[in-house]
Amino acid sequence: MILFRKILAGVLALVGAALVVWPEPAPVEVVVAARDLAPGVALSAADLRVVGVPPDLRPSGAVPLAAARDRVLVSAARAGEPLTDARLAAPDPDAASVPIRLADPEVAALLRPGSRVDVVGADSRVLAEDATVVSVRERESVVVSTARAAATAVAAESLEHPLAVTLR
Repeated sequence: MILFRKILAGVLALVGAALVVWPEPAPVEVVVAARDLAPGVALSAADLRVVGVPPDLRPSGAVPLAAARDRVLVSAARAGEPLTDARLAAPDPDAASVPIRLADPEVAALLRPGSRVDVVGADSRVLAEDATVVSVRERESVVVSTARAAATAVAAESLEHPLAVTLR
């Protein structure tokens, strides 16, 4: 029994020594949000920060700093949260974002950034097809991104009437 304990103690001492001298893997760089960011934001250098993390904690789809700049954030990000390719979209020069007042404020609870909707006017006419929800503000206001021409029609109609959205 004493021999077994001595052997076990020796093995544990060797394992402990190996762990002490075993080098930790070098950290890898990950781009994170420098501060809380809203969806729809075109990212600038001030919005981004690079941190070192252990390789096994690097998220799948992590992007380098150069690839994150000028991209648009699809959903909100908290300060320190890693940014991946799934959260970033290329800016679209033919698109515009427009706030709309919803006819039924309860619908806002069904919407999330990234949801796809059609925007419908008071006369049941579709003003914008396949618009992307950028943000949901309060209970009755939603910001959507759509083609620039459709955004103009949505903005004009929303001055006169609350609008409806249908989920895709």
